[in-house]
Amino acid sequence: MQNLTLVIPAKKEAESLPSVLKEIENLECNKIVVLEENDKETIESIRDFNVTIIFQNGKGYGNALIQGINNVHTNYLCIFNADGSFNPKELQNLLNYCQKFDYVFASRYLKNASSEDDTILTKLGNLIFTFLGNILFSLRLSDILYTFVIGKTNSFKKLNLKSDDFCLCVEIPINAKKMKQSYTDVPSNERRRIAGKKKVNEFSDGMKILKYMLHRFIKK
Repeated sequence: MQNLTLVIPAKKEAESLPSVLKEIENLECNKIVVLEENDKETIESIRDFNVTIIFQNGKGYGNALIQGINNVHTNYLCIFNADGSFNPKELQNLLNYCQKFDYVFASRYLKNASSEDDTILTKLGNLIFTFLGNILFSLRLSDILYTFVIGKTNSFKKLNLKSDDFCLCVEIPINAKKMKQSYTDVPSNERRRIAGKKKVNEFSDGMKILKYMLHRFIKK
């Protein structure tokens, strides 16, 4: 995995991130943690780990990921959550698939996939947004809001991503489809997060994503 960089957006993850970094510390890949400079508690919690820390010049999940992606120099990168919900044992399988595709999207809803963190509400929302993405943009995905995504770094950088918030999760496949980049999805088993609450608000962030998708569809 020496050609892989994990991009880890973190916001107030002092309880979770040390455990995540401990679990992946022996992986031979680069690790970039992106957070706000005033998040002193999280910064202090990871000071003994061999990671590159990047401070956001803005705010939001998308902003953190865009800055992380722009600082990757390996052939491949993977978006990797700081809350412990992604299983690092799945990385090699995702990387193997990525030899043939620009992106590989992990999915909680394919055969042999699962989630310990999903609720009825979030699962329903994910299925609705996935359906809309497939219909409006001719995508072929089963879990559009799950950001466990690995891809070729050069392909990521060509996407010209702009969303500072959680709309980035749908902007990635929409832009990839528009640019005729290749992708697939593979089963994943999401784990229960270690600590803290979800950063996504099902209603307010869901409305933002819906408006974003409709706006992109109208602009096609």
